[in-house]
Amino acid sequence: MKSFFAWLFPHPVLTLILTVVWTLLQNQVSAGMVVFGLILGIIIPILTSRWWPNSPRKFKMGRMISYCLLVLWDIMVANVEVAWIVLTRPNAKLRPAWVVVPIDLTQSEAITILAGTVTLTPGTVSSDISAGGRSLLVHALDTDNPDAVRDEIKNRYERRLKEIFE
Repeated sequence: MKSFFAWLFPHPVLTLILTVVWTLLQNQVSAGMVVFGLILGIIIPILTSRWWPNSPRKFKMGRMISYCLLVLWDIMVANVEVAWIVLTRPNAKLRPAWVVVPIDLTQSEAITILAGTVTLTPGTVSSDISAGGRSLLVHALDTDNPDAVRDEIKNRYERRLKEIFE
């Protein structure tokens, strides 16, 4: 039997994220909007918890914050790189590639964040995940070395996500 706290907050991190996002979407911070965001942050996870395959076992918030900062930095750098490619290189000289990235992550939340990170970073798009969730198909806009793209995704993102979730 679940405790009352576990029932009320089946996914505490999601509750916090929903509360913060709701408050930010209002363009002003007021006590009423924070309380309403908290109500949404409690109700939505309770109503959707039956469809979750399993809740995350462990989650290191400090490492996730540093991961988010890393991803934001990578997005800014990749924006400049893609803009440079678009402005200076003709389409005929682009070197697109499909890259299969084997995944060592086991939690669906971590795999989803990895796929989202790849897609958010300009110049790469995650397009498919294998049936067993063991590999991710990524399209790179311009690369002369697809293996380097694979290794960068694994070393820069997947390794950190393993530390956060497992």
